[in-house]
This record gives sequence, C-alpha cells and structure tokens, in this order.
Amino acid sequence: MKLRLLLLLPITLLLFPILTQAQQPKSILIGKVTDSLHQKISYATVQLKKLNLKTTSNKNGEFQLKGIPAGTYQLRISMTGFETNETQISVIENDTLKLDFILKDKHSDLKEVIVSASRKAESLAQTPSSVTVLTAKEISSLSIISPNLATILAYSVPGLGAATNQTGNSGQTLRGRTVLVLIDGIPQSTPLRAGGRDIRSIDPSVIERIEVIKGATAIYGNGAEGGLINYITKKAPTNKILGGYTQMGMTGNTKGDSTLGYRVVQQLYGKSGKVDYVASGSYEKTGVFKDAKGLVISPDYGLGETKTYNAFAKIGYDFSSKQRLELMYNYFSSRQHSDYVLKDGIYGKEPAIGVKGTRTGADEGTRYNHNANLQYSHRQIFGQTDFQANVYLQDFYTIYSNVASFYEGGQSAIKSTKKGARVNFNTPFSVSKSVYAQLNYGIDLMNDQTSQDLVDGRVWVPKMNMVNFAPYLQATTTILNDLTIKGGLRVENINIDVDDFNTIATGANNAGSIAVKGGNLNYNALVFNLGARYSAHKLFNPFISYAQSFSVFELGRVLRSAKSNTLSQLQTKPIIVNNYEAGFSSRIGDLNVSAAYYISTSKLGANLLEVDGVYISQRIPERVSGFEVQADYPLMDKLLIGGNYAYVEGKGDVDDDGKYDGETDVYLNTTRIPPSKATVYLRYTGIKNLMLDLNWMNIGSRDRFEVNPKTNRYSIGEGPVKAYSLFNLASAYQASKALKISLGLENLFNKAYYPSISQFYGNNNIYARGNGRRFNLALTYTY
Repeated sequence: MKLRLLLLLPITLLLFPILTQAQQPKSILIGKVTDSLHQKISYATVQLKKLNLKTTSNKNGEFQLKGIPAGTYQLRISMTGFETNETQISVIENDTLKLDFILKDKHSDLKEVIVSASRKAESLAQTPSSVTVLTAKEISSLSIISPNLATILAYSVPGLGAATNQTGNSGQTLRGRTVLVLIDGIPQSTPLRAGGRDIRSIDPSVIERIEVIKGATAIYGNGAEGGLINYITKKAPTNKILGGYTQMGMTGNTKGDSTLGYRVVQQLYGKSGKVDYVASGSYEKTGVFKDAKGLVISPDYGLGETKTYNAFAKIGYDFSSKQRLELMYNYFSSRQHSDYVLKDGIYGKEPAIGVKGTRTGADEGTRYNHNANLQYSHRQIFGQTDFQANVYLQDFYTIYSNVASFYEGGQSAIKSTKKGARVNFNTPFSVSKSVYAQLNYGIDLMNDQTSQDLVDGRVWVPKMNMVNFAPYLQATTTILNDLTIKGGLRVENINIDVDDFNTIATGANNAGSIAVKGGNLNYNALVFNLGARYSAHKLFNPFISYAQSFSVFELGRVLRSAKSNTLSQLQTKPIIVNNYEAGFSSRIGDLNVSAAYYISTSKLGANLLEVDGVYISQRIPERVSGFEVQADYPLMDKLLIGGNYAYVEGKGDVDDDGKYDGETDVYLNTTRIPPSKATVYLRYTGIKNLMLDLNWMNIGSRDRFEVNPKTNRYSIGEGPVKAYSLFNLASAYQASKALKISLGLENLFNKAYYPSISQFYGNNNIYARGNGRRFNLALTYTY
C-alpha cells in the first residue's frame, strides 16, 4: 500500500495544476450582434483575445462563449462591411454574462468598402484585386481644378492613360486595354462600336464615389478588358427634410480674350418619413480654349465653346428597414458651337489651331445620354439571403466632326440604346466556427442596339442588335477572419443580329461600295476568376488573382471596312483576356503603400493599324504587362504628401509562336499602350478654414516606332511621345459655415505642351497643344 502511495504521489503532483484548474469555476458569455438599425448580423466573428476563444454569431445574431475563467478580457467582434467592435469585459466566477453589441456600418468609410468588384458590399482590405476608390470629398477637391472627369481620373487612377483635352477619351485606356464605364452599374461604353464618349458621361457634382476595378473582369459583362469604372451616384443625407447647395462659378484662361465661361449647379436633397430624394441640375458654358502662347486650340473635338447640361434625380422609398425601392434618372448633354475652324498644324513643328470661320454641318457633341434605373432590394428575403433586382435603360446619341476617309466625307453619329435587367442574390453561411462564406449569384439580361450612320443619312455601320444572357456565381470564403479566397464564373450567351447593308462608297456613282448580307452571330463562353488576400497584418496585406474578361470584338469597325459580301467571312471572333496579378498594401506607421504587378494576355487582340488611310484591327495574340505603386505620408501635422506611378508595355505576337521577342513581333501602338505616368500631390490644411492642394503629373516618353516609308509619316498611334509635366493648384476657403470660396488653377505655370494624344496620332490636324493656364473660381452656398 505504501508503495502504491509513493508511486501515485509524483503523478498527483504533476496533475494537480490541471485538476485544480479544471475545478475552477467557469463563466458563460451570451451575446447578440446587431447593426445600428438593430438588425441582426449573422456569422460575425467573435473572439476573446487573451484566451483565443472564437465563435460566430448564428442566423439570429446570437452567440455563446463557454468556459471563461474570471478576469478582464478584450472581446473583438468583426464582420465584413462593418467597423470592428473591441470591448473590454470583466468576468466573475460562475457567472452568466449577457451583452448586446452593435457594429457600425462601414459604408460611410468609402475608402474601405466597395461594391463594384463583386456587386455586393465588401471590405477593400479583403478584395483580391487592385482597386482605386475616389470619395465625394476627393472628387469635389479635384473638381475645383476642372470638372472634366477624364482629367479627375487621370490624376487619381494609376494605370489609366492621360486625359485627351477633348470631348472623347480615345487612347485613355486602363492598363493598355479598353475600360468599361458604368453609372450605377449601367453600361455607358459602346463596345459594339467604340465611341470614346463614355468617361465624360455625367457631371461630377452628382457622384458619391468612383470605384475603379483594374484588370480584366467579367462581373458586368462585355467590354471590361482592362477593368471598369463605376460612377456611383449620390444618395440623400438622412438628417434633413430639405437641404442642398447652390454653386456659381466663372472659368477662363488667364491669358487671352473670349475665354470666359461660367458654371452653375443647384442641388436639393432630404428625407421625410420613408421617402428620401436628391435632385440636381448643372449647366456649364465654356469660352474659347487657348494654349500657353495665347493661340486658339483646335476646335475639332474640342472642349471650348461647349454647353454642357446635366439633370439628375433619385428618389427612394423604404417599405421597412429591410425593403427599399429606388428610382434614378440622369440626363447628360455636351454640345459644341464654335466660331472657329481648324487650321492644320505641321506635325512636330507647329500646332493645329482654330481660326475664325464658319463650321459646316451639325454641331459636334453628345446630343443626349439618358440613364434610368429602377431598383428593388430586400434584405433577408428568405433566411439570411439578400435580394436585389433592377431594370435599366441607357439611350445615347453623339455626333462627330467631319472625316474624309470615304467619298465626299461627312459627319457620323453613334446611336446606342441599352435595356437591361439584373437579379442578384447574396447568401451568407458558416462552414465552421472559423470559416465563413458567401455566395453571390444571379442573372444578367441586356439588349444593346448600336449603329453608326452619317448625318446625311448614309449607313456607315448597320444596326447591330445584341441580346446578352449571362448567369453568374461568385463565392467568397473567409478563413480565421484573415484569409479571403474568392472564386467565380460567368456564362456568356450572346446573339447579335446584323442588318443587310452597303459599305460607304469610295468614289462617284457608288464606286467601291460592297453589298454585305447580314445575319446572326452567336458567342458562348465560360469565364472565371480566382483570387486570395491575406489581411491579418496591416504591415503586409498581400493578394494574388487570376481573372478573365469576355468582349465581343469591336464589330462596327469590322463591318464598316468589310471587303467580303457575307458576314461569315469577316473576322468577328471575340477577345478573351487572361489577367494574372499579384500585389500588396501596407501601413507602416503613418505611411500607406500599395503596389501591384500584372500580366494580361489574349489569343486575339485588337491592335489598331492604318492601312491606306483606313483604320483596321490587327487580330494577333497580345501580351500586356506593367506595375503600379501608390503611397501617401503625412510629412507633418496638416501636410500630406502622396502620389502614384504606373508603367505598362505591350507587344503582339505576329508569328504566333508563343514568344514576343521575334523580328516580326510588334509593339502595340500608343492608342492602346499609354506612356508611363507619375503623379504627386501636396495637401495643406494648416491654416484655419483653408485647404491648399498642389498636384504634379508627369507623362513619360514612348518612342517605339519608325516613320512609315510608304507615306513618309508616322502611322496612326505610332508617333513618338515626348515627356511633359504639369502643375495644378486647388484652393478652398470656408468663409462661413455655409459659404465656401474655391479657386483652381490648371497648368499653373502656363506651360506650352502637347498632350500625348496630339503626339502619338502623328497627324497634322490633331497636333494641337494643351490648355494654357486656366482658372475656375466658384462660390458655394450650403443650406
């Protein structure tokens, strides 16, 4: 017996701490997680940090943590789309603690939550792709310099080409490929016949934020080879029955007469009971645009002597805290009526300018761009599934300047009407206590009817009637709250009916015209994406991704230059882009840095070539690659410095050997591949009620091509681009709670320069200088 006791003694001593700990009284924490509207939040991650106890809230927002020893702990509750709640709790022995927790909606922090990447609200820190978000405050600040969205985006978005200083955005590609532009998810681009009028399609005064998803994406369908730009319109503040602001401003060059213009914006908003509304109208009339030497800039496709109108209304009705109906309408028009005509320049020597004269034909510009969207949303329509459905309309008509590439020349006009419907479901669920998932799925249906006729009635591009039916599924999984894996697929089903037509004659008596029999084109494709992001540490937040996009090749360009009399003989194969990307974001103290490297490939591309004065597309394999870096840092209190740099290059594999270094392989021209771009800003708010924002942008050089020996000039898009730099200044003074005075100066040092588009086109008639120093003075009264 004594021997047994002696043997049990050391075992007992070893087990004593464990046994005593097991016998210590333990407590239970019972909690409930809701949002600020007291709606339950399912599958929130709940963690008792000191003990590393974890669980998730159930479908009713409730959770339990058992076996908690007495003590003081930090309880952390987190959920995508909400601010993390960290609360200190004290636990006594043998107690049942009951607490309720509220997570604040993170949507107010627009830099942290996006909707465009997956068509649902998600944390930017958990999105495995490159995204740039511009908030209303940033848009307003950049609008002080110029309300031109093409300019605002060029300064803000790495990878987007420089603004053209024209009505269009030809050559302003994203990562060397076409970009799909949306207003509240409604496509503005016309991929069947690219018109280059999509970036300037709405006034910035009605935009709440801009989300730019970079890299190929299929989430919104046809046309997003390089990514997408989504203008998300304003919603009414909920704290006023009636509020708004009035803005009146004056614009012009600081050198030269006839340049004065003006701008007026009136906006009203409010919420009463279950109804909220925003109504806005803006009108801008520009004077003559002049360069730094005081010469009138070429009026062709110019922004001078232009009248721009925008009317916007949005009304919403909340049936309950879970159900909402919302109607949005926006009208945009920009029309030029100039007293000047083009005088050709001499490429590389003298600028194309405007001289007094009578312009023939119709005024150039967008006659109208109507957008309407009716949207119904229902949170937790069944179980934890959220539902959203919308129907939309876009009706667009724009007129271009005279061209002489066919018999007797003429003005063309693109007309495009889109009608669509979308149904989207989002279902969250918990795989385990440490694995949370969401399914985002639905169907897109769209009808796009696009044509390009001449103003005199001749058909240049026949009516193309496209019906697109596309189901999609996106799955997102969050593991241990830090690793996000996202994958999805979209099935494209596209049918395009093309009318019979005759190509434009190249000589008298219909010489050179070809009768082309129309027909039906059918495209079917499965595109998918897969990516992962690890967000445990702000010091290093990396991601990798693979994504595809599907685009119907710009059919209109093929049709109008047809050399065959049947549709089946034309090159109409689609473009499928594969985008490979790796990047990271980091916060080191007060320093924020993000960077990304990408490779984008396609078996069939669309390199624009000029053959005998006619634009055609070279259908060869393409490889585009580049990198982007963005950073900001507070140099001192109230002084912030930031900027970005982007470089992109692309080549075509002419001999189709899978390599891009052969003698026959070519660089893609600069209509596609923009020169490198660097921007830096200094923002100072150290003087009470005064904001100063100095911007610098440098467009690098790109010289890849030789003069065409047949024509003794550069072909379209192959002209060498010489580097240039510009400075802009935005200043705003809050004179009182209601009154703000702002002054913007574009091209602060009045530098004479040629925008990259003027250089790379290589034409005498496009070789126009950019703006000289321009001012934008405005008074804004808020009530």
